[in-house]
Amino acid sequence: MEFVRNAWYVAAWSSEIDDDLRRFTILDEHIVMYRKTDGTIAALEDRCPHRLLPLSLGTRKGDDIQCGYHGMTFDCDGKCVRIPGQSNLPSSAYVVSYPVHERHGIVWIWTGDREKADPDDIFDMPEFTDPDWLAHHGDALHLKANYMNVAENLVDPAHVSFVHPTTLGNAASENVPVHVSTEGETIVAWRWIRDAEPIGFFRKFGGFTDNVDRWHYYYLHTPSIAVIDFGSAPTTDNLAEDERNKGNRIFALHFLTPVTRDHTIDRWMHIRNTAIDDEAASESMDAMFRIAFQEDKDVLEAIQQEEDRPAKRRPIRIAIDKGPMVYRKRISELIEKERTQDLASSPTPAYVYHD
Repeated sequence: MEFVRNAWYVAAWSSEIDDDLRRFTILDEHIVMYRKTDGTIAALEDRCPHRLLPLSLGTRKGDDIQCGYHGMTFDCDGKCVRIPGQSNLPSSAYVVSYPVHERHGIVWIWTGDREKADPDDIFDMPEFTDPDWLAHHGDALHLKANYMNVAENLVDPAHVSFVHPTTLGNAASENVPVHVSTEGETIVAWRWIRDAEPIGFFRKFGGFTDNVDRWHYYYLHTPSIAVIDFGSAPTTDNLAEDERNKGNRIFALHFLTPVTRDHTIDRWMHIRNTAIDDEAASESMDAMFRIAFQEDKDVLEAIQQEEDRPAKRRPIRIAIDKGPMVYRKRISELIEKERTQDLASSPTPAYVYHD
């Protein structure tokens, strides 16, 4: 399977990487990662170019890695700095190194064209550092499912009533229309459920018992980052769409890392404007999120199993599928763009274009 490579992907939470040599599989590539003596992170191809032994099975020598088979040693930029028993170091004796950037306790990696890796392009939100909000890391959820199926699930408010009836949804939203916008770089799907029974999540973390106005805004950033803005407020407040900060508002962030064709890691976290000094609330929210995301996992893994079986007919698409269809088209276009090198961006005078 081909992946979009000219993009920043989450490689790990910062807490997952220490001084030890650890293997991570990202976009079907094995990568060894470790913290250097200055605290920054090195990421190298996890395969010695000699006999292909994974370098993660080797030994650290300062910031260098010594292969465990014949002692070839590589620095943190991937250059071979020692071959025991010979003085010449051929230029072909190297391993690929990957750009890495660490921010907000998240480790990002770039596996595409190195010259295009700009840290300014890494996903960010002002709420990460706003003192009126709390950012809290959750888990790394492994799903035996293709990352595009997982991403589609995260731009789909319609499934919440049926997959998460006790946590993130209820029957009140089943027939409420979903709005979808695909005009910008980010695909957005949203809806408000006015004057309805509160969902289980906000019964517990908002203390709501009477009817509420609640919302779901799903933002899908290509290729594999999703942000779900959801919350509730008393119906009597009659909040406008741009007044969501006045209610109990939570951003659920999902950083999807494609591991292989049918294995995805969803590193999820949340940012909230309520109970920001209450660590017990964080733990309780994690527990409820784990229930909800396990429900997603069960569905998505069952779908993957069926996709892997021979197809008897073409699947159908319904009205709620506009966002996912645009998403897949964009992924396909990005992959196609990376297959070729554009040498026509500055055409020669021999060709005159009139379009």
